[in-house]
Amino acid sequence: MNDETNDAPVADVEDGAAEASLDTAVADAPVTVEDLVAALEAVTAERDQHLADLQRVSAEFQNFRKQTEKRNSDLAAQAGSRVAEALLPVLDACDAAAQQEVEGVEPIAGQLRGELERAGLQVIAEVDSPFDPNLHEAAMSEPGDDDQDGPVVAQVLRTGYAWNGRVLRAAMVKVKG
Repeated sequence: MNDETNDAPVADVEDGAAEASLDTAVADAPVTVEDLVAALEAVTAERDQHLADLQRVSAEFQNFRKQTEKRNSDLAAQAGSRVAEALLPVLDACDAAAQQEVEGVEPIAGQLRGELERAGLQVIAEVDSPFDPNLHEAAMSEPGDDDQDGPVVAQVLRTGYAWNGRVLRAAMVKVKG
């Protein structure tokens, strides 16, 4: 083991001596313009490669940042949508209590609806609006007028809601036509 430990430093010293003699030989050789131009071209090519790598990594990072921001935004929207969807039965109960003229419920229902609408909740289904199977669920139907273009909502049986354009619950409606 002692021999191996002693051999390693000697090899390092020998490598260092070889490098020093090579440096001396290069320093003693005359430098030509062609050598300098070749060295400059090599350094310029290396610089250009590093610059291209930096630009590529920078672009990848910008794309990653945009994707992360979009994903976070989508997750926040989904979370808000889930909360709004969970509150729909509460909103329905408040509306039913307000229709029964239970005292004190109407202001609370109005405030709840107002806050949800400010956050992105939209009411679906207006009477006399065209029937849209993506937004409405037809529970009943009645014959319509001959001059109608297509079926229209005659009565809203259960209010439907969308959250920032995505349907949370289709409106249950009575269709005419």
